[in-house]
Amino acid sequence: MTLFIAAMGVLGVASSGPLIAATLGATSVSALAIAFWRNAIAAVVMAGPTLVREPRRFGSITGREFRWSLLAAVALALHFACFITSLQLTSVAAATALVCLQSAWIAIFQLLRGTRHRWQVLAGLGIAFGGVVAITGFDMGSSPEALLGDMLALAGGALAGLYTLAGGKARQSMTTGTYTALCYGMCAAVVAVLALATGQPLSGFDAGGWLGILAITVCAQLVGHTAFNHLLATMSPLLVSMIILLEIPGAALLASVFLSETLPAGTYAGLGLIMVGLAVVVAGQRSGRARLRSKAPVAEPPSDRIAELGTD
Repeated sequence: MTLFIAAMGVLGVASSGPLIAATLGATSVSALAIAFWRNAIAAVVMAGPTLVREPRRFGSITGREFRWSLLAAVALALHFACFITSLQLTSVAAATALVCLQSAWIAIFQLLRGTRHRWQVLAGLGIAFGGVVAITGFDMGSSPEALLGDMLALAGGALAGLYTLAGGKARQSMTTGTYTALCYGMCAAVVAVLALATGQPLSGFDAGGWLGILAITVCAQLVGHTAFNHLLATMSPLLVSMIILLEIPGAALLASVFLSETLPAGTYAGLGLIMVGLAVVVAGQRSGRARLRSKAPVAEPPSDRIAELGTD
């Protein structure tokens, strides 16, 4: 079941870049309008089942859960603002590759917080990033506009890393429906403020624009983001972000099948390297968990142990 959810998440996020670029290029939809509506619609959809089955869930949210969810929401809003704007300035391949570096940012953030990664984890990261380079070549833009787009995508990756880390903390005690509804709803509110400040319209689009927003919401938000938020309850943020690297070959394969685009020469080799990197990281994390369990005192609270294991 976990593999199925991960696969659906990869397919969802892999469709994000091409769908967003197509919508921005063919309609009058603004970048922040896409970010606003995908989160606002998803928040309503995810809140529905919880309100019907467990209406008291939202009233029992603790201050700790709210703070982590708010941090995740702000990071997600700024991530969307950076990434979607970058797709208007640089190539989809470059923007996708740079924004998918969130696993590297997570490793850096954890190192700054004192987490010591096992050598297998760092080696796995290196192997996986070799796969990213094999597929995309990090085709950085040569013009000032493209370079700005690349920098925005890079910042979007750092913000995605922060979003994933904060979400991992919130998901230790929150259900998928409660967390995603709260996070997506607050993210939509932040994006609305950004849109008001920058003068970007949130409505008044043609039918094609609304169809693009709906497709992005269903594929990238409801399927992609929500699948990975679900996995945060049982996987470390670093491992989840590593799985997201599969978005890069996934996007290339989808473009080949549905848009008749030629696959980059290194797609299959890159896919293989990313899979090997994931396997090495998983092995490193399992050995790290076994070591921690052998050293942990019997009386240690389970919630603290889960929090510790979720950081490497």
